[in-house]
Amino acid sequence: MYTVLRSNEFDEWLVSLKDAKAKDRRNNLEKFRNFDVSDYLDTEEVIAKYLTAALEDENPDVFLAALADVAKARGMSKVAQSTGLGRESLYKALAPGAKPRYDTILKILHGLGVKIAIIP
Repeated sequence: MYTVLRSNEFDEWLVSLKDAKAKDRRNNLEKFRNFDVSDYLDTEEVIAKYLTAALEDENPDVFLAALADVAKARGMSKVAQSTGLGRESLYKALAPGAKPRYDTILKILHGLGVKIAIIP
């Protein structure tokens, strides 16, 4: 078995190397902006396609997340006011894992100015 003796110079070099790598990671992260889909939901057509695609997913949480994105794009306070729901109630209804009532979903859809159509 070998024993490696470390000197103070080596320890200082190792710390500086770790600091440099951490700095590089921070610099790389700063180059990328967080993606927020609500920044791109700027037309009625885009919103309709986005919600339609979300409805096609088997997981109902995908549709709730899409509704939340659209509400964020339109402004949560504005949507809350148009639905008659409190802002906190709107956030709660659209939170991941929430199980909002059907009438709440209809209020949100109405407040967003969209409708769901059933097509054979």
